[in-house]
Amino acid sequence: MKSTNSSSSLAAKTPRHIAIIMDGNNRWAKERRLPGLAGHKAGVDCVRSTIEGCIESGVEVLTLFAFSSENWKRPPLEVKGLMELFKIALDREAKRLVNNNIRLRVIGDKSAFSTSLQKKIEKVETLTAHCTGLQLNIAANYGGRWDIVNAAKRMAEQCVQNNLSPDDITEDLFSSAVTLNGLPDPDLCIRTGGEKRISNFLIWQFAYTELYFSDAYWPDFDKSHLLAAINDFGCRQRRFGRTSEQVEAEMNA
Repeated sequence: MKSTNSSSSLAAKTPRHIAIIMDGNNRWAKERRLPGLAGHKAGVDCVRSTIEGCIESGVEVLTLFAFSSENWKRPPLEVKGLMELFKIALDREAKRLVNNNIRLRVIGDKSAFSTSLQKKIEKVETLTAHCTGLQLNIAANYGGRWDIVNAAKRMAEQCVQNNLSPDDITEDLFSSAVTLNGLPDPDLCIRTGGEKRISNFLIWQFAYTELYFSDAYWPDFDKSHLLAAINDFGCRQRRFGRTSEQVEAEMNA
């Protein structure tokens, strides 16, 4: 439902934080009779154009689901190729990130990666730590349930050490223990490839996230698709438990 307040600014309709499930790489490649890794390579170029589109639209945070904790089940050759592609992208994009004032953060269980990949991740994160523009988060070996369990473990340890009482645990405190703490929760989640599920992505953080599903495979997802998703988001009324009348009264105040 569109807001009745015609004076609402574009900024008010632009999501501060967009999360994207980049799906459809393998199907894109299969339709072209190419190996699956070709789809993932083509998808890297879409990451760059999506970042540009987010910056142009005024988005503050972009989180991309690159590799889930379940993706290890894929064919070993494909997994190996994805890890190599990750290394190459980090090397190739590091300077561009700094030049465009983009801060990179990789979320997920990085301990499962090779030592060389972990070092590359740490290097680029350190290199961009001072950047104050777009916050780019790459979810790699990430799972929403892992995120929640990991946060619960840390809080349980604090309780055992008598540094925290179970009665002190609140939603805000728990939010500070999951990944992406300190950043606004995603306003909009886009999934490409036509599937309509969130696949264990940012389960805690998606409590009030608007969902948008695109039939375009990720390698075909361009700025026009991104803008369509943002425009669709701008036409929605986010009530957070309130009535439409309450929201409209607040906007018109």
